[in-house]
Amino acid sequence: MAGRPDSLPVRLLKLARHVATGRHVLSRLVAPLLLLVDAALCIVVIQKVPYTEIDWTAYMEQVQLYEDGERDYTKIEGGTGPLVYPAAHVWIYRVLYAWTDRGTDILLAQKLFAGLYLVSLGLVMACYLKAKAPPYVLPLLVLSKRLHSIFVLRCFNDCFAVFFLWAAILLFQHGCALPASLVYSWGVGIKMSLLLVLPAVGILIFFTQGLVGTVATLGGMGALQGLIAVPFLQYPWSYLSRAFEFSRQFFFKWTVNWRFIGERVFLSRHFSYTLLALHASVLLTFLLTRWLPPTGKTLPEIVQATLGFGGSRHGRRPAHQNKTNWGPLCTRFTPTYILTTILTANLIGLLFARSLHYQFYAYLAWSTPYLLWRSGLHPVGQYGLWAAQEWAWNVFPSTPVSSAVAVLVMAVTVALVWVGTADDGREAVHKYAGPSSPASDAVSSSFSADTK
Repeated sequence: MAGRPDSLPVRLLKLARHVATGRHVLSRLVAPLLLLVDAALCIVVIQKVPYTEIDWTAYMEQVQLYEDGERDYTKIEGGTGPLVYPAAHVWIYRVLYAWTDRGTDILLAQKLFAGLYLVSLGLVMACYLKAKAPPYVLPLLVLSKRLHSIFVLRCFNDCFAVFFLWAAILLFQHGCALPASLVYSWGVGIKMSLLLVLPAVGILIFFTQGLVGTVATLGGMGALQGLIAVPFLQYPWSYLSRAFEFSRQFFFKWTVNWRFIGERVFLSRHFSYTLLALHASVLLTFLLTRWLPPTGKTLPEIVQATLGFGGSRHGRRPAHQNKTNWGPLCTRFTPTYILTTILTANLIGLLFARSLHYQFYAYLAWSTPYLLWRSGLHPVGQYGLWAAQEWAWNVFPSTPVSSAVAVLVMAVTVALVWVGTADDGREAVHKYAGPSSPASDAVSSSFSADTK
């Protein structure tokens, strides 16, 4: 006897679950529909929410000084302070200066940034889907009030830096390491915040390009930095000291993340050095336990394979086996590995950042949903942590409670990702033929398997 058919509510619930988890043909429509909805939302925000002046006028004043012939970075200033961004920032805002009638057409600027937001969102969704993230994660990409504010109400340069970061990630996912590296370098040329992901980018370049290719790629990235800075290099120290200022003094009144520790601790050198040590320690932990295992090689084995010296696990290697391999150690990584590694490095950097201002949420908002999914946390927990983070970043000015929540969510996410990706390396290593096999053959077969 046939069972009773499911009721309509049950069938609709099953349909929704299949769509949300990517098991229905309608799942393909989730991303484009969300883009359309967000486009409409951007229009509403521009029309209904007042524009907030923070740095736009200062950007335009700095460009005006450049147009007037000033090339000494230490003499280029705006209403909110000196120019402290690399030269790509100047070129981008010089274009916007021309398009917006010397920065006076704010409405046009907002429309341009809305377009930038939507294109960036499209790149983010493409990266997520390339990494096989389920559709139920995607709504979190369009729900952030703070992120819309950063793009269409404040026009920060972080918006362009984030765009080039995600463009670089997508190129890496498609195996285009050199173009990805140059796009990433251009993003660093806008704002050096992108240096937070350099450890992950370095891993991707080194393994897919080899020692010689890495040197060449880094040379190209450096040459691009030099090229965009040419007009300012008649005062080289002025440019380098301002565009890449690592000793900048941070103000407690603007911090979003460390309000709860108090101003005295915040300003202390001990706190700064502690953050630096923790940053390096957590990066090293992920490198040794999460990022290298999928390559099938330990750090000493990588050094030996690349430089041709070092011992084996069972004693000294015979002289005839000490051969250098300056070529690629693998053909490519999986899109999932690429996105997880870069976003984890980014989150670790933000967690231990000396101070975060509200515009830095541009680097965090689109990273958290993916990392929470990769952690293996239940979807309810993913949405709950995301909501806590969004709340914390929308409290203005920040409070001890909001800043503590902001840091706690980042710390919990890092810990969950470390736990949730524990089997990634072991599963990959099981696919290798063994430690005596050539690294390039082993890693190539393993990483290619997931891209077919």
